[in-house]
Amino acid sequence: MVVIAFLNIACKQETFEEPLVSLKDYQIEDGFELQAVASEPYIEAPVAMDFDNKGRMWVVEMKGYMQNLEGTGSDMPNGTISILEDWDEDGITDHSKVFLDSLVLPRAIAHVYGGLLYAEPPNLWFVDIKDDKPINRVLVDSLYSDGGNVEHQPNGLMMHMDNWIYNAKSNFRYQKKHGQWKKEPTAFRGQWGISKDNFGRLYYNTNSTQLIGDYVLPNTVIKNPFYKPTEALDKKLTPNQNVFPLHPTSVNRGYVDGILDKDSLLVNVTSACGPLIYRGDKFPKAYLENAFVCAPEANVVKRNILTIMPSKVTANQAIPNKEFIASTDEGFRPVNLFNGPDGNMYIVDMHRGIIQDKAFLTPYLQKKYAEKKLDTIIGMGRILKVVSKGNHSKENIDLESLNISELVNLLKHPNGWLRDRAQQLLIHKNERSAIKLLEKLLENTGNPIAQIHALHTLNGLNALQFNTLLKLLYSNSHSSSISHGLVLLEQFASEAQVLPFEKLIQKLVSKNNPEIDLYLLNSLGDWISLSNEKFFPVALALSKKYQDDLVYQESLISSLRGVEESFLSFLNEKNADASKNKLFDILNKTISNKEKQKKNFIYTGKSIGTDARTAGYNIFRNFCATCHGIEGEGIENLAPPLKDSEYVTDSSERLALIILHGLSGPIHVNGTLYELDAIMPGLANNPEFSDTDIKNIIEYLNNAFPGNSTKISVERIKQLRDKKPKSGTVFSEAELLELKGLK
Repeated sequence: MVVIAFLNIACKQETFEEPLVSLKDYQIEDGFELQAVASEPYIEAPVAMDFDNKGRMWVVEMKGYMQNLEGTGSDMPNGTISILEDWDEDGITDHSKVFLDSLVLPRAIAHVYGGLLYAEPPNLWFVDIKDDKPINRVLVDSLYSDGGNVEHQPNGLMMHMDNWIYNAKSNFRYQKKHGQWKKEPTAFRGQWGISKDNFGRLYYNTNSTQLIGDYVLPNTVIKNPFYKPTEALDKKLTPNQNVFPLHPTSVNRGYVDGILDKDSLLVNVTSACGPLIYRGDKFPKAYLENAFVCAPEANVVKRNILTIMPSKVTANQAIPNKEFIASTDEGFRPVNLFNGPDGNMYIVDMHRGIIQDKAFLTPYLQKKYAEKKLDTIIGMGRILKVVSKGNHSKENIDLESLNISELVNLLKHPNGWLRDRAQQLLIHKNERSAIKLLEKLLENTGNPIAQIHALHTLNGLNALQFNTLLKLLYSNSHSSSISHGLVLLEQFASEAQVLPFEKLIQKLVSKNNPEIDLYLLNSLGDWISLSNEKFFPVALALSKKYQDDLVYQESLISSLRGVEESFLSFLNEKNADASKNKLFDILNKTISNKEKQKKNFIYTGKSIGTDARTAGYNIFRNFCATCHGIEGEGIENLAPPLKDSEYVTDSSERLALIILHGLSGPIHVNGTLYELDAIMPGLANNPEFSDTDIKNIIEYLNNAFPGNSTKISVERIKQLRDKKPKSGTVFSEAELLELKGLK
C-alpha cells in the first residue's frame, strides 16, 4: 500500500502541504526515474488529462466508477474536471481547483480553439474559459457516446496535425470551422486511448491487443464508401500480447486455462489501454517514437520499439521479458499516457483496487477482489512523471505570452507537444502575419516535421495555395513532407490545374520512392474524376509496381470512387494478367458492393450501440435485482439466489422460458428448497421488453454466473415465446424439468 506523508515547504512566504508518495514498490527501466507529481487529496480516480497553454495539468476524475463490488452509485453526478497547480514550482501539485463538477462518468478533455472540449456521455461539450471558469457552453454532439458500457464508449479527443479531432472507440472526427462544429466519418479505432507518431499515423488498442495502428494517414484510404480497407487500417502491430507482471495477477477470467501461468502470473494483456507514442525531447534518442502501453490489470507500463516502413508498421517488446514500469502495488492502475510540454511522459494512475466494470465482472474476480480487499483501495489517484536521469531541466512555458514569430519557431521544436499546441494557437489566433513566416518555414527541407506542421497550419488558416504546394513538391524535401503535400493538393483539383499536376506526377514517379508512390495513389481521386485519360495510366503503373502489396491497391480503390467500372474496363484492355492481381479482386468487390448499395459501415450513420452484457446488466439492475438482489444473492422470502443456480448455469433455453413465461415455487436451487409464495411474472406479454432485451439479460447472467450454458439467439427466443406452460399462466419447477432437448 502506498504511504502518504505531508511535507511543509516554505515558498514566497506561504506554506504548502504536499503529499509525499512512496514509490518503493515500483521498478522502472534503467536510466529513468518515476516521480509522483500529483495525488490525493488533490485528485481522485483520474482517467485522462491535458495541459493548458501555461503548462498546468487539467485532470478528468471519474469518481463514480465502481465505488464498490456491487457497482452502485455509477450514475451519481460526482465526476469533476480539475485544474492542478504547483505554486511553489517544485514539480509537485500543491493546489487544485474544480473547473467543472456534477458530471456523470466524464472521460476525456482537450484544450482546443481557446476553450475546453469534454466528454460526458452521451454528450460532447465545448466551453470557453474565462478566469479558469467555463462560459458559453455549446453542445457539440448529443450522440457522442450513443450507448455502450463505460469501458466501451468514445474517448481520447486528440487534436491531430490535420486539424481534426480524433477519438478512440469511435468512427467520427470533429472540427470547428468558421464558428461551426463539423462531424464526419473516419475509420473506427480502438477502445481506450489514442496516439500518433510524428508523421501522423494513428495508434490505439483494445483490452486484449496491446497496440493497433494504421499504416497510412487518417482518412486517406476510406474515401470510397463502397470499400472497407482490410490491410491499411486497424492492424495488430504487436506479434504477441505477452505481459510480465511482478506478482500473481487478479484478472477477470483467471480460472481459464492459459490466462495465468503456473505461478499465477498473467500471460497476455487483458486490459491494455492508453497507448502513447513518445514524441518528447527529454528521453535518449533511442526512445523517440517508442510505443508505451498501459496494462493496469498487471500494474505495468509496457514499451515497444516501432519499425516504420512506407506501407507497414510493426512493434516489438523493447526488453525481453521485462516491462518499462512494473509494480507490486496492486493499486497502481495506469490507464492513460501523455506527452508533456516539458518533454517528459506522464502517467494517469487511477489508483484503485477495482478496475473491472460490473457488467463484465465475473464471480471469480469479484471473489479475488474481496479476498485481497482491493475494493478498499478507493478515493485515491496519481499523476506520475517519467524522467530520464540526468535530464531534469524544466521549461516554464506560457504559450499565451508568445508572439506570432515565436509560435512559428516552435513548429521546429523537437518536442511534439509544443509543435502541436503552437500549430493550434496559430490557427486559432488567425494572424495573417504568420502566413509569410510559415511559407518561409516550408523552405527548410532539412526539417520535414516542421514542414508538415507548417503545411497544415497554412491549411487551417485557409492560406495554403496551389503554387505553394507545387513549390514544395518540386523541391528536394523529404518524402514525408511530399506525402503530406500530395494529400493537401487534392483539394485544389480543377480543370485549370490538370496539366501542372500531370507534370508534377511525372517528376514524383521518377523519384521511385515507395512512400511518395503510396500517397500519389491515395490522393489521385479528384484528379482522376477530371481526366480518366491522363491519370488511369499512372494509377495502373503504380498499382502494377506494388501489385503484391494490398495497402497500395486499397489506396487506389479509395481514389477510384465513382469511376470503378471505367477503370475496370481500362484494366481489362491494358492488363492481360489482371486476374492475377490483388487489385482486380478488390475492384470487383467494390463494384459489387456499389451495385448492392453495401457501404462501409462508417458511412451508414449507425451508432456503435450498446454491448449486450451492458444492456443486460442495466435491465437486470433496474428490474430483476429488485427481487434477486444486485449480486444475485436472492432476497429472503422474495426470490431465490441466482448464484450457483442450475436454472442460470445449465441451459440458456430453460432460462429464457422462465424469463418469458414466469415461474412459481416451490423451487430447488443448488440443493436448497425455496418455498416462496411470490410468483415470478413472465415478460412475454410486456411490450417494454423485446426479444433482444431477453437475449441481453441472458448474456449478462451467463457472464455474471458462468456455467455450462450456451449462447442463445434472438430467433430461438422468438420460438420459445410459443412454448407456453400447460396451465397458460407460469411454469412450475416440475414442468420445466420435464422438458427435454433444451440447450
